Amino acid sequence: MRKSHPVRRVVLATAATVSGVVLLLSLKPASDPASASAVGAAPQQTAAGQKSPQGGAQAAAGSGTVTGDATQTQYGTVQVRLTVADGKITKAEAVQAPKGGLSDQKTALAVPKLNQEAVAAQSAGIDAVSGATYTSDGYKKSLQSALDKVKSASSAGSAAGSSGPSAGSSGSARARTVTGKVAQTQYGPVQVRITVSGGKITQAAAVQAPKGGLSDQKTALAVPKLNQEAVAAGNANIDAVSGATYTSTGYRQSLQSALDQAGG
Repeated sequence: MRKSHPVRRVVLATAATVSGVVLLLSLKPASDPASASAVGAAPQQTAAGQKSPQGGAQAAAGSGTVTGDATQTQYGTVQVRLTVADGKITKAEAVQAPKGGLSDQKTALAVPKLNQEAVAAQSAGIDAVSGATYTSDGYKKSLQSALDKVKSASSAGSAAGSSGPSAGSSGSARARTVTGKVAQTQYGPVQVRITVSGGKITQAAAVQAPKGGLSDQKTALAVPKLNQEAVAAGNANIDAVSGATYTSTGYRQSLQSALDQAGG
């Protein structure tokens, strides 16, 4: 009996060793998936984090930049680029303009003014800058080209969104800004811009009016009254302002043009 004890101890020791090895082997696979899942978590978080910038870009899809056609003038090429948001010009710039010699001075003088007028008028009906007639004409042509592209894109979007009764009803309630055609008068051009909401004029403004000398006084007197009358009347049947007959007539013509575009 005593001789069997050493053998029994050897057997027990061997069994314990084998059990330990088996236990270690069984624990190792369990730890690998855990570490693998920890490593895999990082790419998933990164992918999720990338969705927000993409969503932001889609949210800003209503804004964009449009470049008009390059226009050749006697002194060089003029090309205008517009930044548009919700159908309105928020920024205008000349990406090409005449340069070299005297053209540098004329471009530096004319382009900033033309950019400002384009944003204010929301159309190509802007005044030429004195001393830079060719640059001004080229600017207006390229500007009109850019506006035509914006209009085409807007029309396509409106057609896509007009399906269904609910889309039509929401569109009629949305405020819309429309600029009438330029009306030439004996003392200068007149151009009216209106904001229409629910079929009514909510705001009227003259983006162009006679200026210089006595015209400045008449314009300052007449335009505010004409703006108020346009909103009050809701149409172009407004009274002429005494002492500013030509301006009043031009205002009404441009106002009617804007109403025709707005469908009113």
